[in-house]
Amino acid sequence: MRTEHRGDHARRGGLKTRAWVALGAVVAGGGVAAVAVAAVKSGGGTGASAVSAPIKTHVHSLPLTGTDASLKTLGARSTAPFSMVGVTWSGAHAELRGTVEVRTRSAVGGHWTQWLKLQQPDDIPDPSELDRPGVRGGMSPMWSGPSNGIQVRATGAHHATALPAGLRVDLIDPGKAATGAGEASGSGMGLAGYAMDVAATDTAMPTDSGTAMPTDGGTATTSDSGTPTDTATGSASTPDTAAPTDSASPADTTATATATDSASASPSTGTSASTSPSASASSWPSQLPTLSEAYPSCPTSSAGPSASASASQTPPDPMPATTTSTVAPPTVVTRAGWGADECARDTGYPLYGTSVKTMFVHHTDTTNDYSCSDSPAIVRGIYAEHLNQGWRDVGYNFLVDKCGTIFEGRFGGMALPLVGAQTYGFNTNSMGVAAIGTYTDFTGGDSTASTFTGATPSTAMLGSIARLAAWKFGMTGVDPGTGTASLTEGASNSSGFTLGTSYNFNVVSGHRNGFATDCPGNQLYNALAAIRSYASGPVSGVAVTGMSGGAAKSGTSYYTRGSATVSWTASTPSAVISGFDVLVDGKAVAHTSGSARSASVSVAAGSHTVQVRATHVRGSTTLSGSVTLVGDTTAPTFPTTPTVSVRTGTVNSTAVPVTVTWKAADTAALAKVLATSPYSATFGPTVTSWATTAKPGTSDLFALKAYDVAGNTAGTSVYRTPYVIQETSTTRTGSWSHKSSTSYLGGYSYSSSSAGASISWTFTGRSVAWIVSRASTSGQAYVYVDGTKVTTVDLKSSTTQYRQAIWTKTWSSSAKHTLKIVVVGTSGRPAVTTDGITTIG
Repeated sequence: MRTEHRGDHARRGGLKTRAWVALGAVVAGGGVAAVAVAAVKSGGGTGASAVSAPIKTHVHSLPLTGTDASLKTLGARSTAPFSMVGVTWSGAHAELRGTVEVRTRSAVGGHWTQWLKLQQPDDIPDPSELDRPGVRGGMSPMWSGPSNGIQVRATGAHHATALPAGLRVDLIDPGKAATGAGEASGSGMGLAGYAMDVAATDTAMPTDSGTAMPTDGGTATTSDSGTPTDTATGSASTPDTAAPTDSASPADTTATATATDSASASPSTGTSASTSPSASASSWPSQLPTLSEAYPSCPTSSAGPSASASASQTPPDPMPATTTSTVAPPTVVTRAGWGADECARDTGYPLYGTSVKTMFVHHTDTTNDYSCSDSPAIVRGIYAEHLNQGWRDVGYNFLVDKCGTIFEGRFGGMALPLVGAQTYGFNTNSMGVAAIGTYTDFTGGDSTASTFTGATPSTAMLGSIARLAAWKFGMTGVDPGTGTASLTEGASNSSGFTLGTSYNFNVVSGHRNGFATDCPGNQLYNALAAIRSYASGPVSGVAVTGMSGGAAKSGTSYYTRGSATVSWTASTPSAVISGFDVLVDGKAVAHTSGSARSASVSVAAGSHTVQVRATHVRGSTTLSGSVTLVGDTTAPTFPTTPTVSVRTGTVNSTAVPVTVTWKAADTAALAKVLATSPYSATFGPTVTSWATTAKPGTSDLFALKAYDVAGNTAGTSVYRTPYVIQETSTTRTGSWSHKSSTSYLGGYSYSSSSAGASISWTFTGRSVAWIVSRASTSGQAYVYVDGTKVTTVDLKSSTTQYRQAIWTKTWSSSAKHTLKIVVVGTSGRPAVTTDGITTIG
């Protein structure tokens, strides 16, 4: 393990004690600037602009007190605004065996939370950083959201174990960008000053009324990131810039980037920085921050680096080699983008390894109940607390939120193998990626020391972690899905590991694989296999799910007059997909980004196969199954004119029951037939008739319109006139009686019970129906058409029914016909009552 060259690093000034905590100024600027690290020429590059100035953070520390060595507390009190809570103690190697609980009061609603347990620390520097004077131990910080009240209790194990000395609570205000500077507003923290008393005493438990508690005493120690004043003059530059890839930032951050669809077949060199003034362009690695970036010019009154440090500005020794990757880099929110105050960290360069051999996945043990717009502030809060503990910089190399946004962590060049402070003893030649949130599983064996119930890591988060792995291990040619690597233990007191011994790891491992911890929680740890698979490729679950935008489905095929929007799905996260191609008959006709799930295509007439090809960022491709798309510009046809015939049913003076019959055809696939007159109706492609009514004595238009699946149409129509002919126009034989009633057509009918009595109509038409009245006493009748007996009709009905078309006949064309009805004289019920006929001419 490499050791630190102390002369190359100027330490930040000591923490300054104040009785008055000034929050009157928040440095203008801030916001989330997303850039990608990609291959560009040394000395320049393109990318999203960094914020105009760093965002100032404040850490207000209050001691925990008590006479019992196993119980230290801080009574409920009002405080300056904060959004993150940490608890630290003297001695980097001292351990807190027990629990630390806090309650916070919301600055928005005024209510107090329940007691919340802080977790044991997740990330720890290696001895070269941890053993420096003044470094403090600490719990994992907790994101509380905008708060203005605190209560703390620390209890030794079994209420008997002594707690470490120097316990204090750190209230972290991550600051916020000035209005319009790019970061989401609405933190709820105003600009104000708060007076703190000097002596600390405990008070009664806070109530939930939201009333501000009296301020208890206590020495308030305040650490401002950068300068002890409230003005930051150092401007943050972006050490790593380039064009982002298809892994776009989620919408709830304000990151912006120009997406590219490169499939990452060509190597990328990572980040770029301006040429060092003291080194030639050929000797200065293109991805290494410049001397001016490593040694920022800060106010001489700053507790951090000062302008005088420039006298000892030295580049890293040995100089890290430029890296190249076969995988295009992901989109990343840079340190400047999340508002890092570069005057707060140690000046100079971090330590560098030779290459990243293993990626350790962590979780931050903070709440999962955060908005992704809060993520930059959460990162600033973690940064501020790590500095407050005496670390050089934030411990993680990268952080990823639940929306999949990637944040740059420790300064030094994202594409370089810089040494972080994340997996104790194995920080050299490894990379720490922290998932913002808690991903424990209390039912699966994780420690229940935390109050926060673990969440299931989002697919977006897993995809972005996999994207980092694919890019980093593309630098060494290792398959992140199956690769293993050997790291040498660099600490002498890491439980389960021996100093100087080499251990094998999966190249994508959990923190628990290299340190005695539950981190990153069972839910995230169990997802490491998925991360490896995502990072390795190929893209899985690629399938065409449908077509729209001018295309419609019939059976298993789609039809269009020319254009179609093809939709698909993939189970692999978009972050590791370089792009998609839509293939028609094996030829790529449309290309999209990895986040797209649809594209428009055009086809000529005829049958075509459509497939979707997904390209993984590592270059492998996956081809979906094929779907048939038929280009169809031929309209449907009606080979014959529709027919209109009378049908059985109830007849009245305004409506005659009729049936419209048709035949529609299409060369590809018929979709539907619409009736548009005399009424509207819609029918499926196999329906060929329509039962409707027509007004007697009126020439009605019967119109139909056929649609094929592609959207082509054709119409047909015919005029027909129905008539009602009553008994006054008949020839009768035998005995018939005239019956009057408003229930009969025209107010009357004829009835006979005499066997052999007949009644005849002569008419010209193409369809006819006999109309009768029916009852339980009704008898039977013979039906003759043009002198030929065609059927026997029984008029009997359990209920009385009037104006019933009981029998019909239709011919192919209109002609003169005679309809004759003969009474059968049925025994016990001989009566036959006729109410006329209806015809269509």
